[in-house]
Amino acid sequence: MRAIIFGAPGAGKGTYSTRLKAKLGVEVIAMGDIFRAQVKENSELGKKVKSYVEKGALVPDEIVVEVLKQHLARIPQGAGVILDGFPRTLEQAKTLEAIFELDVILLLDVPDWIIIERLSSRRICKNCSTVYNIRFLKPKVEGICDKCGGELYQRSDDSQDVIKNRLKIYQDQTSPLLIYYKDKNVPIITSKTTAVDTPPEPLVKQMLEELKKLKLA
Repeated sequence: MRAIIFGAPGAGKGTYSTRLKAKLGVEVIAMGDIFRAQVKENSELGKKVKSYVEKGALVPDEIVVEVLKQHLARIPQGAGVILDGFPRTLEQAKTLEAIFELDVILLLDVPDWIIIERLSSRRICKNCSTVYNIRFLKPKVEGICDKCGGELYQRSDDSQDVIKNRLKIYQDQTSPLLIYYKDKNVPIITSKTTAVDTPPEPLVKQMLEELKKLKLA
């Protein structure tokens, strides 16, 4: 299976990709995680993308495509792949066609108000990157990771102003990709979230059932 998981920032792409990876044995290439790791390491790539990530803006296509090619080359031949965070523009989608044969789109349909609520209350461990939410997934001790005792922090791109800007960019530049893929008759599996604390397991089960219908799972 070669899939793209689509959804606005904060829709839960990482959460669902991780669970699908465990269920299906596929590889996941999460562009956002790759870039944040590079920023944390203060690598040359990290220095290039830092200003874009902190503003919630899109990293330029030439940088993203080069990084994607590098990670695709590391995946064993014949292994399934889920792309998370790429493509985000029509130009990226056209570039992807030359290097990636797409089977299905996994679309996470989450209202903006839920995303703003989730992201603005998200906290992450500085040591082990475990994710918490101060509204409905609190640590046992405020500001401290349950797993490793590390300090919890709020990402700079999780402020309300940056979140709103990221959502606008998604609507303006990424949502039209769905029309593009519909015109190409790529199957789209849509999973809808209706509450802030909706657990992922029922939606993952629905995704797997739909993938089985397409003979992709």
